[in-house]
Amino acid sequence: MIRRNLFLSLGMASVILFSSCKEDAKPEEEIIEEDIEFTKEGELSLIKSEGDTIKKLDIEIADSQYEHETGLMYRESMEELQGMLFIYNMAEPRAFYMKNTYIPLDIIYYASDSTAVSYYENAEPMDETSLPSGEPAQFVLEINAGLIKEWGIEVGDKIFFKRTD
Repeated sequence: MIRRNLFLSLGMASVILFSSCKEDAKPEEEIIEEDIEFTKEGELSLIKSEGDTIKKLDIEIADSQYEHETGLMYRESMEELQGMLFIYNMAEPRAFYMKNTYIPLDIIYYASDSTAVSYYENAEPMDETSLPSGEPAQFVLEINAGLIKEWGIEVGDKIFFKRTD
């Protein structure tokens, strides 16, 4: 009997102790998302295979693992003469997708000699379909959708870029 009363007393004490330690629910804080601003880190020239300059762009450069993984995700817009250049240590088959990317893009894959090897026009926002390079690529340029066609960019064209930061 004493043993039973002891268990009941311990059980009641536990309930009281644990219920009194419960924190009051805090009101949820509003999360404010900030627009991600374009940061000019370099300049890039798009060059026809014959040598004529197509366009000159201001670029952000993605050369770290984190930057490779996030790219232009969560951006609301990008100016026409802006782009993001992904730089890798070596040419390998690459594949990009549009997860968490809000703006439609054209994606151009370049070999280690800066020659365009393939591209995708009008990659659809938020689409996780893989867009493979087909050929080894060391550089990848993302620009606003429709500019490949408008500017007449073709496989065999080149890029030249320099850092400004």
